[in-house]
Amino acid sequence: MNHTEENVYDALAEADHEGRWAYGAGFDETVVEVTAPAPEGVDRDDLAAYCLMLGDDALVASQRLSEWATNAPELEEEVALANIALDLLGQARMLLSRAGHLGAAERFRTDATAAALSDEDVLAYFRDDRFFRNVTLTEADLGDFGRTMAWILVFSSWRLALMTELRGSADPVLAAVAAKAVPELAYQREYAAGWVVRLGDGTAYSHERMQAGLDDVWPFVPELFLPHPVETRLVEAGVAVDPAALKASVDGDLAQVLPVATLTEPTRPAVGLVGGRGGRDGVHTEALGRVLAVMQSLARAHPGATW
Repeated sequence: MNHTEENVYDALAEADHEGRWAYGAGFDETVVEVTAPAPEGVDRDDLAAYCLMLGDDALVASQRLSEWATNAPELEEEVALANIALDLLGQARMLLSRAGHLGAAERFRTDATAAALSDEDVLAYFRDDRFFRNVTLTEADLGDFGRTMAWILVFSSWRLALMTELRGSADPVLAAVAAKAVPELAYQREYAAGWVVRLGDGTAYSHERMQAGLDDVWPFVPELFLPHPVETRLVEAGVAVDPAALKASVDGDLAQVLPVATLTEPTRPAVGLVGGRGGRDGVHTEALGRVLAVMQSLARAHPGATW
């Protein structure tokens, strides 16, 4: 075989003409929208910050789920988890690119990264944890398979409710990302719900493990519904969604799943906030540092490198 002419990796290299560090599903379908102007009367910095919030949620969640590669209990579940991670990565790419177009990447761009890396790569790989704006749930340790299913169920239910409403955003990029994200998140919720029921209503041992996983995830839930000042301002402008307004929808989703899974809604107190400030303010747990150390190590070791 002529390895020069018939290398199976050639197609991947040719498909990614800009030599990005990573790529996700569906980015090119809406990339033209990234340069759309901010809606009239909307503060560009607020819009950039909101895109970072939603983009960081997806990026960090995607990185967490990628930890299941080669570790899932069955090959089919490994593929499913990888696909969920790629869907979230696709959302993250669009949102970080939008934030970069609005100026969010410039403070993190250096001489070493200026020529080679796009805004999305700069924001993903060259920010420290205090500049990330993801909710604490996304950085939390996934633990075992049962806890991961509880994690996906909560996260996908919340993000699906958010993206469903965000399809009507006055910002065309947010609306486009949301429209594509809704069917992806609906699948993710269905997938996780199936496993939560299967494990919760299975053997005594699987029930115990599934309940423990749900208990571990539950303290991160209240933060999902706390409005940030940026969100509040953008809600008034017709761009964002009030997180507090999503609680009824998420509670309804969980209320359909937990009884069928014979699981009890946990009563553990909330965590993730320090002095009323949380992930949206750049206040994170030590877990995020470990996630970013893995995700960013290659890009930082070889800044500007492409292939």
